[in-house]
Amino acid sequence: MNLPPEDSSPLPPPPPQPVTISLPADVPRVTYTLLGLTVLAYLLQLLSQFLLGYDVLIDWGVKANDAIQAGQWWRFFTPMLLHGSILHIGLNMYALLSFGSGLERHYGHGRFLLLYLLSGFAAGVFSFLLTEEYSIGASGAIFGLIGAEGIFLYQNRRLFGDQFKAQINNIIVIVAVNLFLGLSPGIDNWAHIGGLLGGSIFAWFAGPRWNIAGLFPNFHLEDQREGRDVILGVAIVIILFGALAMVGM
Repeated sequence: MNLPPEDSSPLPPPPPQPVTISLPADVPRVTYTLLGLTVLAYLLQLLSQFLLGYDVLIDWGVKANDAIQAGQWWRFFTPMLLHGSILHIGLNMYALLSFGSGLERHYGHGRFLLLYLLSGFAAGVFSFLLTEEYSIGASGAIFGLIGAEGIFLYQNRRLFGDQFKAQINNIIVIVAVNLFLGLSPGIDNWAHIGGLLGGSIFAWFAGPRWNIAGLFPNFHLEDQREGRDVILGVAIVIILFGALAMVGM
């Protein structure tokens, strides 16, 4: 009895299957702390207006070009804690909570704090260079968070699969709409642009770049960034925007 020869050709590999991996989760303590400090600063603003008849914190913390040129460099940072109305602080704190909570879980507490402070600094520098108007508000730092979110999505796009395009388009729309709204009188759009650039630059060099590690079903994410990458990101933002600030002195 003759049998047909066995087929020795290799079987085709199975098609790739999507795998769900839980993202790092932690309480966004820095986001909550920044929100609490900003609200406290606003309450102190109201208290000083009630007791003294003028806003002491605005007097000493607003972005004022002449004061910065006189050596008051802290005014590059303090405006992100100050606000001009309930609506102003309400919108900014809502945005901080919306973007900061998720981003801090990705970045970790320390790196997220650096991102926020450097974005606020970059916002102050751009405002100092490009407008003589007084300026307050956390929106410049929050634009930095939005920029960092976009960089994070782009650098880790292979992990987001089909969701990447929709998410990055959402970031682009948010930036475009808010920059358009920033053309209205009384809004410091230069601070928004500076914060966006500062946060994006830091994120490009120091933001998390994830790699899938482990064996099925125990996959997990490992951040490929090292401490020196974070130091590099901080140095680039400080040197670049510090040099720009010196130009305006």
